[in-house]
Amino acid sequence: MIETLLFLEKGTNDMGWKMAIMVVLLIVVFYFFMLRPQQQQAKKEEDYRNGLTKGDKVLLSNGIHGEVYSTDKRYATVEVAPGCRFKVLKSTLSPLA
Repeated sequence: MIETLLFLEKGTNDMGWKMAIMVVLLIVVFYFFMLRPQQQQAKKEEDYRNGLTKGDKVLLSNGIHGEVYSTDKRYATVEVAPGCRFKVLKSTLSPLA
């Protein structure tokens, strides 16, 4: 029993560094392939929404196409037909591709 514990204790010193390097490498890969692209996409969408101006073509989250009539800090008024305007959150708007 004691020999087994001594063997395990000896083996953990060598494996500790390898395991630590593996965990750090996994975190780095996770960051660069998952988190960073998602943050960049969110920043791009935020910049788009903050840069909306009158006349921009947009797509609402429910699939309605329209044109920006006016904007303020949090809301945008979107004209979907002549004289038919909706006041919506900017976060529900996407660029019309």
